[in-house]
Amino acid sequence: MKHSLSPHIIIEGSVKYSLGELRGNQILYDFDKMLIYLDAKGKLLFSQQFKIYKEDRDILYKLCLYFIQDRTSCKGFGIDIDKGILLSGPVGCGKTSLIRLLKHLVPHQKSYEVVPTRNIVFGFNHIGYKTIEDYGNTQFFCFDDLGVEPMGRHYGKDCNVMGEILLSRYDLFCHPERSRRVKTHATTNLNAQELEELYGIRVRSRMRQLFNLVAFDKGSKDKRV
Repeated sequence: MKHSLSPHIIIEGSVKYSLGELRGNQILYDFDKMLIYLDAKGKLLFSQQFKIYKEDRDILYKLCLYFIQDRTSCKGFGIDIDKGILLSGPVGCGKTSLIRLLKHLVPHQKSYEVVPTRNIVFGFNHIGYKTIEDYGNTQFFCFDDLGVEPMGRHYGKDCNVMGEILLSRYDLFCHPERSRRVKTHATTNLNAQELEELYGIRVRSRMRQLFNLVAFDKGSKDKRV
């Protein structure tokens, strides 16, 4: 993927996608044009079976506003663009696909790596506490499937690996210099109560400050069926 000096124009192969128009030094994004691009990019990333579902338009609208950093519109939805996103919803509703896809909408912004939490814990089991240091660094991450990972165990000692990493990420997020604050995103199938039971009140409290909660409807269908 290439992007021109105009971040609202994205070129995929021989196709040029315009996500809006430039007025002065401001981009006026067009949601329908963003959806056309996301649908095309989703087919390239995942498969030709990928599609944008009509019932997901509302949640996609909020997520697009967040990723293009429309502070005023986000405020109307109670979304703080300085925080990360915690995307929650039932199994198979498309959380992981969307979070992998949306970063391509803003190639001019600092990107994040999507990492399954199970893989992080498996890494901890092999190499120990260096894993927590590796994910508690200044890189931007999205922790996929937060809450389904097992308890970590290294040399006979149990560790709530993701709980420790979230505490480290919180410290990075609270850096006094705004420009050095580090964002964290995550996806989860769990609700707030289940996350608190898993990680404890202290971590859950930090998560409220780290994340904007954006939730699929509980009745969202399983798109993998």
